[in-house]
Amino acid sequence: MKNLLRIEELALLLLGSYAFYLTELSWWWFAGLFFLPDIGMLGYMAGEKIGAWVYNVFHHRGIAMLVFGFGFLLESQIAEVAGVILFSHTALDRMLGYGLKYEKGFKFTHLGEIGKK
Repeated sequence: MKNLLRIEELALLLLGSYAFYLTELSWWWFAGLFFLPDIGMLGYMAGEKIGAWVYNVFHHRGIAMLVFGFGFLLESQIAEVAGVILFSHTALDRMLGYGLKYEKGFKFTHLGEIGKK
């Protein structure tokens, strides 16, 4: 089952990459912005609860789709690209086993405990 979920996330990453391709921007933008959502980890400087909340905002697929949708409706390429980057980054994270965080600590995610053997 774990491999099937990883394949699904790979497909979503490819979908996000294709959506970026449709923007006709240089791929340097995609590469340069791809890890920007990890700025959400800075929330952990304020504690576990706030850290989990901030991290999850930057790694929630629904929020990514809303940002993209608003960009599409408002004809804002910046918002569209932000949504695509959030969506694509989230797919890679999930493919690697990094899920949405629980308040008890960074390594506790909806996909299981990170680093647990």
